[in-house]
Amino acid sequence: MKLAFLFPGQGSQAVGMGRALAREFDEARAAFETADQELDLPLSRLCWEGPEDELRQTQNAQPALLVHSIAALRVLESRGFAPSVVAGHSLGEYSACVAAGALEFRHALRLVRLRGELMAKAGRRPGTMAAILGLSPAQVKRACTMASDAGLEVVAANFNAPGQIVISGDVAAVEKACEIAKGEGAKRALVLKVSGAFHSPLMEPAAEALAAAIDEVDFLEPGCPIVSNVEAREVRSAEAAKTALKRQLTHPVLWEESMRVLLERKPDFYVEIGTGRVLCGLLKSLDPNAGSLALSLGEPKDVEITLSRLESAKQPASNGSA
Repeated sequence: MKLAFLFPGQGSQAVGMGRALAREFDEARAAFETADQELDLPLSRLCWEGPEDELRQTQNAQPALLVHSIAALRVLESRGFAPSVVAGHSLGEYSACVAAGALEFRHALRLVRLRGELMAKAGRRPGTMAAILGLSPAQVKRACTMASDAGLEVVAANFNAPGQIVISGDVAAVEKACEIAKGEGAKRALVLKVSGAFHSPLMEPAAEALAAAIDEVDFLEPGCPIVSNVEAREVRSAEAAKTALKRQLTHPVLWEESMRVLLERKPDFYVEIGTGRVLCGLLKSLDPNAGSLALSLGEPKDVEITLSRLESAKQPASNGSA
């Protein structure tokens, strides 16, 4: 059976994430305990009890999302299910690398914590992001070009699904690009509540420091392909996986193209592992048929449903005889 494991990125975090899963499954609880010990901070308590404002901080949200994804992954692995291919949305690519065996969980924890700290620091230069709905990539890129002037810059940052693109850059440039997009017929142009201009040139200082830290970590040869969302292609070596992570902060997330790479593989199921169902929704917008094969696994109720679907698919078909 061919399984595609998908891992969510920042924005999906919520107070209570993973608490019930850790109570019910030893494998999940062990992942949270590892995170607390490795980072020397009460990450479990922050995930489960908040406060929300603290959990939402970039340096906390990123390891929180990673640990919830890996906790859920460990439950799935303990039932004998392994991926044929993996992908993660931005931050989620670190979880994907862990799932593929290219990156040890303890190293991933330290890297994403640093990633969040560096991004928060880079965000001190005023920057923001906005969602543009209903325009083509060419229209959005044109709006960004028209809005970038006098030292201010805005770029297309996330190509999430048809007609759903996020832009990122200096505050004034993003606001100007939104007005231009509305004039072009955008259904919505909404400035997001984020702490910085992620996936834009404003993240260059963070990208340089993070790349140096990534270079110090030993990556392993992945046990299955990892679809890099920076390049929208499969990477199959330790070095390629490392390079893809180093390019993330200043390059756009090519999620729609990445999902089309996955669709070509025709997995039997797509399993979103961790917090929320955002990626399942994006997949459905790309291909309703694939959307019907999308499962989520983040809480105990999901485990029963997902495992039931997967176990049923593993059973040999009946020949109909009595």
